[in-house]
Amino acid sequence: MKWRHPGQLVVAGFAAVTAVGTMLLMLPVASTTGESTGVVPALFTAVSAVCVTGLIVVDTPTYWSGFGEGVVLGLIQIGGLGVMTLASVLALLVARRLGMRLQLSAQAETKALGLGDVRQVVGGVIRLSLAVEVVIAILLALRFGLGYGESFGRAVYLGVFHAVSAYNNAGFALYSDSLIGFATDPFICFPIMAAIVLGGLGFPVVLELLRRRRREWRGRPWSLHTRITLATYGGLLVVGTVAVTVVEWRNPATLGALELHHRLLVGLFHGVMPRTAGFNSLDVAQLEPTTLLVNDVLMFIGGGSAGTAGGIKVTTFALLAFVMLAEIRGEPTVHVLNRRLPGQVQRQALTVALLGVGTVMAGTLALLAMTSFKLDDVLFETVSAFGTVGMSTGITAKLPVAGQFVLMALMFIGRLGPVTLASALAIRDRPRRYELPEERPVVG
Repeated sequence: MKWRHPGQLVVAGFAAVTAVGTMLLMLPVASTTGESTGVVPALFTAVSAVCVTGLIVVDTPTYWSGFGEGVVLGLIQIGGLGVMTLASVLALLVARRLGMRLQLSAQAETKALGLGDVRQVVGGVIRLSLAVEVVIAILLALRFGLGYGESFGRAVYLGVFHAVSAYNNAGFALYSDSLIGFATDPFICFPIMAAIVLGGLGFPVVLELLRRRRREWRGRPWSLHTRITLATYGGLLVVGTVAVTVVEWRNPATLGALELHHRLLVGLFHGVMPRTAGFNSLDVAQLEPTTLLVNDVLMFIGGGSAGTAGGIKVTTFALLAFVMLAEIRGEPTVHVLNRRLPGQVQRQALTVALLGVGTVMAGTLALLAMTSFKLDDVLFETVSAFGTVGMSTGITAKLPVAGQFVLMALMFIGRLGPVTLASALAIRDRPRRYELPEERPVVG
């Protein structure tokens, strides 16, 4: 089969890993009962893990055996790093060089700015990911062992699983209530939040931050991408934390029953989660409708580009804001932080955002048509799936099989990105050979 676009190879890679994961989860050894799991639950779990989402139709700690949990963990790691990133690493180890086609595929997955950057980006991604996961796993293992009396082996296992899940923004937990039991424990919450932020900022941003420690990088200007990502990510983090804390402050089912410092900790934790992590230390079903709507917006925006987070990405959101600001001011071109924004980037941002809105609306309408759940719950579910977040009001397992396939489609599209998926399905590029006469329709 001839691949006409590297995006096709990315889609095919994710699909292949999902298929393998589904078959492994269907094995009798993967469940605690020793019985084979049905196709739909196994497929849904595999898609959720590969797409680093965290939505589940069966309870992870009670349904899956140690083997099954290991499969889920492996799928999370592969999905977080990216199938093409792992393929690039294997090519470097075996051939010591990258072929042009594999470089293009890796570029499509890692969003590297040039082919010459792919080798450096891939190596940095692997080293950074493993380093963060190891450090977070050690911190969590120490807390599980010393603070909760877990045996050495169990503490290490819990630490590794939750570290990998957090860094990859997956949201899978080995507790039936996610992290509600640790809502007031800063030694669990802060490492989890740190891993989520590092994974959600995006590999290019974190790598640039690390490079700033080197002498040769001192004094160089920050890249526009890094400045936009850090400013927007930080701003949305503050907005989410304040909104959740203020709205839920007096809700007896959430923050209202906690002490002051615990309210602040839980509010911060749930301000971080919409970055597409999916863990919860509060019962999401008990959140106020206003909080759910705020979370919908934050989950749809997501995290940084080329990272483990989903959504349309904070850079897309910020660039659209700059485009609107320039249009309101009547400026012919868009300028961002002393740089001019190319028209192609503006069109890409608009395309990603509108395709995201259309995808979420289509999924929401489909679920509303086939279920009797409220709009708040259904919209939250579809945005969570598209943004690869994994938080739920508890309706995932109650959906009909057709509804679960809708969520699987949303997770797959959300992980790969609307533009990547669309380009993968395109047979070939069609450059315009001529321009037609210009005419301006009335807008508004």
